Amino acid sequence: MLGRKSNGAAQVQPTAPVPAQSFRFATPVVQTPGVFILAGWMWRLVPFLLVLPFRFPVAVMSVAVSVALWHYTGWLGLAVAWSIADAVLLVWWRRWPRSFRDRVALRVLAAWRWAWTYQRHWQPVLVVSGLAESYLERQYLPRIRGVTCSAWADRVRVRIVAGTSPADFQKRVTELAHGFGAPSCRVEVRGPRDVVLEFPRYDTLADPIDALPIPEEPDLAALPVGICEDGEPWFLRLHGTHVLTVGVTGAGKGSVLWSAIRAMSSAIEVGIAEVWAIDPKRMELSYGLALFAHYAADAESAVALLEAAVAAMQERAERYAGRQRVHTPTTRDPFTVIVLDEVAFLTAYHPDRDIRRRAENAIATLTSQGRSVGFCVLAALQDPRKEVLNLRNLFPDKIALRLDEASQVDMVLGEGARDRGANAHLIDPELPGVGFVKLEGSPVPVRVRAAFVSDTHIDAMADAVAGAEG
Repeated sequence: MLGRKSNGAAQVQPTAPVPAQSFRFATPVVQTPGVFILAGWMWRLVPFLLVLPFRFPVAVMSVAVSVALWHYTGWLGLAVAWSIADAVLLVWWRRWPRSFRDRVALRVLAAWRWAWTYQRHWQPVLVVSGLAESYLERQYLPRIRGVTCSAWADRVRVRIVAGTSPADFQKRVTELAHGFGAPSCRVEVRGPRDVVLEFPRYDTLADPIDALPIPEEPDLAALPVGICEDGEPWFLRLHGTHVLTVGVTGAGKGSVLWSAIRAMSSAIEVGIAEVWAIDPKRMELSYGLALFAHYAADAESAVALLEAAVAAMQERAERYAGRQRVHTPTTRDPFTVIVLDEVAFLTAYHPDRDIRRRAENAIATLTSQGRSVGFCVLAALQDPRKEVLNLRNLFPDKIALRLDEASQVDMVLGEGARDRGANAHLIDPELPGVGFVKLEGSPVPVRVRAAFVSDTHIDAMADAVAGAEG
């Protein structure tokens, strides 16, 4: 008979045997002899000293000559030589300031910026921003090839790590700008593994630009309408193209429209150019009625004006067929600019479907056939989405002013524009007229600002045109 376990007996649970503590192997720490550390420093110092005369030839030569003078003539000879050099530099600066700036001041600034701003912070900024690569526990960094300075920006030429692409830099322009204390950063691809990072030192477009002088003989393919970030004039091409300006309310679309009209006003006076204006808001363009050959504000008259422009374009094309391939502005066949403010009112927002259809058909016809016979559509828009204006690809030239969303930048300027530094969605609301454009021959967006044309300037232009007609 099996015996019963007493109630007070302890229950012994089977347990697994406790394994012996496992062995752990650790890499032994070996103190590096000082001679090897010194050899490593010398290995890096010797190439630096060999390259130094080629990288900074003037500075190295100045030091060498100073040491030689001190050795042969003492401190007095060195002081006299430096006094003469200072006097020559002073005369150069006062007599030829632009040459002094380009050949001396900017080169000294570039050397200082290379050493103090970029070389000193290069590794931490690139590591934190994710542009440093590692392989077999060794870190690889893009290498600075040189720094040059213009009057407004630093241009850092970089040799990128093999296996990476310029797109890696383009995706991190914000991190680079903040890392080096710049307002923005743009990436320019020069060749294989060769990129240039452009860092503005200050905002050259922070101050408003007064209306520019009216050219006496305007070039309709290069009208001065503002200033680029590098201080050069911004020329807007109208003849032979169509232009779409996109920006939210208050972004400065009116500055672009009126600057273009102002730049061609002397051609309007002599009759070789004319403007047909459509102004749904009745506020922007109505102030300069005397400047326009035709004007429309309500939807029905606006569509009628567009269809009249199509008829005039087709009549001119019929006369040119087989006789003329390039339009030359004349009083008989003037260059015709259809200025269309708030184009979305006709293509998307108007409740009448027939109005929207007729307007869209007319704009499509003008933008697809009008360039070769001297017709240009200069349109302004707030929302660049396809459902608002599905004809935006018929405008070869586009201007991105301040936008609501980051995705809209690529809608306006093309894919990859935001990666190249066109941060139109980050433009300060206090900077109307500031935007980004793609200039002819360069895929890199350029930051620009349109001039502000006041009511006084518009009155003066209207009076001049009315006087010429009278």
